[in-house]
Amino acid sequence: MPKFMLLLSDDPSEYADYSPADFQDLIARYNAWSDDLAARGKLRGGEKLRDEGGKVVRSEGGKVVVRDGPYAEVREVVSGYFIIEAADYEEAVAIAVTCPHAQTRGGMAVREIDPIT
Repeated sequence: MPKFMLLLSDDPSEYADYSPADFQDLIARYNAWSDDLAARGKLRGGEKLRDEGGKVVRSEGGKVVVRDGPYAEVREVVSGYFIIEAADYEEAVAIAVTCPHAQTRGGMAVREIDPIT
């Protein structure tokens, strides 16, 4: 069955008004959602990424350049991911819209993983 990556993006400053209880509620919703997917055999992995830190690696002028990132001036950062199994994009999107992230202020990209064998 094809695998899909749900790439979650957020503006971390959007959560500045969240209380500890708000965060615990949000975490509980993500846990319940991912537990349900796992029970149905659809979840293959996923993690939250740290809000700060990271590196950006790219080629510039024929040289590989490493910079700190994501940058403060970048509003949205990739904040986490899930890897799911679905028959096709239609099922993958149907799963994605049930993710708690779909009801937050962030965005989500759904991409099929291209197995290289």
